[in-house]
Amino acid sequence: MQDNIARLREKEAAALLGGGEHRIQQQHLKGKLTARERIAILLDEGSFEEWDKFVEHRCNDFGMPDQKYPGDGVITGFGTINGRLVFVFSQDFTVFGGALSEAHAEKICKVMDQAMRVGAPVIGLNDSGGARIQEGVASLGGYAEIFQRNVLASGVVPQLSVIMGPCAGGAVYSPAMTDFIFMVEDRAYMFVTGPDVVKTVTHEVVTPEELGGASVHTRKSGVADLAFTNDIEALLRTRRFFDFLPPNNREKPPRWPTDDPANRQEPSLNSLIPADASKPYDIKEVIEKVADEGSFFELQSDYAQNIVIGFIRLQGSTVGVVANQPMVLAGCLDIDSSKKGARFVRFCDAFNIPILTLVDVPGFMPGTAQEYGGIIKNGAKLLYAYAECTVPKVTLITRKAYGGAYDVMASKHLRGDVNLAWPSAEIAVMGAKGAVEIIFRKDIGDQEKIQARTDEYQEKFANPFIAASRGYIDDVIMPQDTREKVCRSFAMLRDKQLENPWRKHGNIPL
Repeated sequence: MQDNIARLREKEAAALLGGGEHRIQQQHLKGKLTARERIAILLDEGSFEEWDKFVEHRCNDFGMPDQKYPGDGVITGFGTINGRLVFVFSQDFTVFGGALSEAHAEKICKVMDQAMRVGAPVIGLNDSGGARIQEGVASLGGYAEIFQRNVLASGVVPQLSVIMGPCAGGAVYSPAMTDFIFMVEDRAYMFVTGPDVVKTVTHEVVTPEELGGASVHTRKSGVADLAFTNDIEALLRTRRFFDFLPPNNREKPPRWPTDDPANRQEPSLNSLIPADASKPYDIKEVIEKVADEGSFFELQSDYAQNIVIGFIRLQGSTVGVVANQPMVLAGCLDIDSSKKGARFVRFCDAFNIPILTLVDVPGFMPGTAQEYGGIIKNGAKLLYAYAECTVPKVTLITRKAYGGAYDVMASKHLRGDVNLAWPSAEIAVMGAKGAVEIIFRKDIGDQEKIQARTDEYQEKFANPFIAASRGYIDDVIMPQDTREKVCRSFAMLRDKQLENPWRKHGNIPL
């Protein structure tokens, strides 16, 4: 017994050291925390319960039997964030550069399986050089086992990936299938093929940062949702983000106490919309003035900025927000914004998060680049997501809602539960000038006639009352009353029940 206790203490000490003091120092010199330090910041103090601390690899080739470390390069287990259960794995770069072995993969799969059984989210802290080459196909099989669980857990429990170092080759596909990806600037990167392979195949000379750094994936590719300056900021913001999420697809999001009254008025919104319909304004001002305490957790803030997504709370409960942004491309929907909005809507629908949609959209972006890039199918993704969605949906049209884009943005016709409009709303097939030039094409040379027709069209259609007369708009409200009306609507919808026809799954236009 005493011998085993001494052996236990010895193995525990070895596990805590990971790859050893020297490699821990190297990690710190790079400005990175160790795997255990990251878990300590992410989780509530003293809440972490580690699993498989003594697991070792089983590789017998290339001198590997003499290189064994308890834990085998990944720390796994469960704990709490603000008292709520979460499963975690944190890859340890000090052990074989965090490379994934068969045993390493089995540890990750075990916590993912358990998370699905008990209905709790999974957070992965990624910092790995990829597959462990010494193990060959066994390590590749390990990746595939993780991919399978990512797919099975999708829409069952929330999955978050925090990329805190390298993530290359097949390793990138696990984070890609999780719900959200956060990255650390200047230290994290993701790519399928590295700079050396790119140079060999395409003759492009590119750095890891240029190829797959946080800036690339938050601004250009849209692969990542947010980037943070260092490990500590990334982990603290992940804690804050976690508070918006439900534990699984059977439960509603948590409700946190608030002193912000639901009937709070915002008179400044009455003058937000410019008199000139061609002038922009910042839709984020509406979001922040409607939200509890003005708090808005925005996602993908640097990508496809013509649409805004993120989470707020109303009366303490999580609400997802999708909003056209007139400050960028006049709020037009294009390929990137459609995909960005669609994925967010589908996440909210999967996890019982109500959706508030703020509409100011003049239509879909025209041009050959959009058509050749597949705007038809990509725009249909957002349409499909809203049409399939069964969670409570409240829509507010602040200004323009033109053409097919009006339909797509959670209109009454796509089972919008409560559809509101400000008096400044314009709901029409298109803008007055364009409509008149089509309807009265023969009069284009006569400026007086065209202007008279434009004014006529503007008076008749550039308002919310035609749609309201048909019941497509439930109420036209004063902007200052927006928070109260939206809060009341979501309170009414709290116990909403709606089911789609049974099917194995739909065929979204991918």
